[in-house]
Amino acid sequence: MLAVAPSFALRYARGADDLAAVQRLRYEVFAAELGAAGPGVCHVAQREADAFDPHASHLMLEDIAGERPHLAGVYRIMDRAQASAAGGFSSAAEFDLGPLIDSGRPLLELGRSCLRPAYRGGRAMHVLWAGLAAHIRTTGAEVLFGAASFAGTDPDALSAPLQMLMADHLAPVDLRTRAWGAGAVRVTPAGPGDRKAAMRATPPLIKAYLRIGGVVGQDAYVDRHFGTTDVCMILDVTTLPPQVAAQYGRRGDLGR
Repeated sequence: MLAVAPSFALRYARGADDLAAVQRLRYEVFAAELGAAGPGVCHVAQREADAFDPHASHLMLEDIAGERPHLAGVYRIMDRAQASAAGGFSSAAEFDLGPLIDSGRPLLELGRSCLRPAYRGGRAMHVLWAGLAAHIRTTGAEVLFGAASFAGTDPDALSAPLQMLMADHLAPVDLRTRAWGAGAVRVTPAGPGDRKAAMRATPPLIKAYLRIGGVVGQDAYVDRHFGTTDVCMILDVTTLPPQVAAQYGRRGDLGR
């Protein structure tokens, strides 16, 4: 519970100190809270970092209600040019992004999103999304994508929501990625079943994307370092319902 109602401001990370703050928050959420491990997690420095960070843009959500700004949440975003400098998009380790790359359309990869626990369930994610909308308007991005995660590494335990996603929310062929590599698991679209229960078992962020027209690539990927089972979430912003586009078009100015 926050002692004072938050007042949010959005800006991009600038310089080494900001990037360190972003990586420390990611460590707090992904490693300390959720148990992520692997080469990107440094327990000594208490940072979660990877080789893509220096090339990406990092959207910072700050609570400025107190005496000094407090980092409430972050989102990592990367366009084609940034990915080229980094040697590719980070989610290419889990998914064949060929259909997206070959589309020739302006792409924006989203990843490493997290909020401090005290800011979950309120306005914070909405404000972060408004910031993404501002970035999209500025850059002209059309297709958003990135790994979206279920907690746990047993795809059999997640079969109901995964099969529901493949049956009801599979991306069109021209944008349909596919999981690949050692962690890839085949997911067969579900037959008749309890769709409501499957949706209840779906993480809030994935459900939020689905509500505004998001779709998923084929199959899933088990990320044992992060302790998650991932799907590739894809959103064509040119097909957003008018009311959604208007909602996020009214706010979300970013400080450079």
